[in-house]
Amino acid sequence: MSIGEALARKRQDAGLTVTQVSERTRIRETVIRAIECDDFSICGGNFYARGHVRSIARVIGLDPEPLVREYDDAHGGAPQAISAATAFEPETPVRFRERRSPNWTAAMAVALTLVLIYGIVQAFGTNGQARTPVRIESRVVVATPTKSPAPIKSAPVAMAARKEVTVRVKAKRASWVSVRDSNGKLLFSGLLHAGDTKEWSAKKKIRILIGNGGGVKLTVNGKDLGSPGSSGQVIPLNFGPGDPETA
Repeated sequence: MSIGEALARKRQDAGLTVTQVSERTRIRETVIRAIECDDFSICGGNFYARGHVRSIARVIGLDPEPLVREYDDAHGGAPQAISAATAFEPETPVRFRERRSPNWTAAMAVALTLVLIYGIVQAFGTNGQARTPVRIESRVVVATPTKSPAPIKSAPVAMAARKEVTVRVKAKRASWVSVRDSNGKLLFSGLLHAGDTKEWSAKKKIRILIGNGGGVKLTVNGKDLGSPGSSGQVIPLNFGPGDPETA
């Protein structure tokens, strides 16, 4: 018995229609009917086909793993396994620009230099006669810049640290997503379709694995990060209460 035949027969035995399975799995009815006819061409690739088979099997009460192994045997074998540490550690850290305060020390030095040059020009006029040095010193003292109040603006640094991390994912195109907390507890695992939005919160860390980096938009602690990768790229990311730094 083929994969599609096994799924169709078990669905019928469970008394479920294709529409009911579609509502529970959020997989389009046309895709479910094609899979039951052993047509996986509209699934979008082997990665999504495996996910569809697992989702449908679980809803109708069928063990998905034998079906997935049968699919892999018929389509070139299972994908190469990667370690959990590799999956949840991003290859390229997400960097954010840090706003730096103006260099007031350098500005003061330039201002003093200009004042000194102006004083020397005034002291030695075109007739070659030197003016009173006291006048030059007076100009330097008067032109000394006052201390800048800029450090007062750094007060927001003392704000209370965020205690939770919140991650929101909005799907632009279909993408499989897996989300876990710092203890490895599974918060979500499934396929998001275009227009779907999901949000999760945790105290220490959220680890997220995205199957289509260019198909989703991320918002972390209220900060819009956009799409984390390109279309079809598998992206593992970690976020804590302090990420991103400018949020």
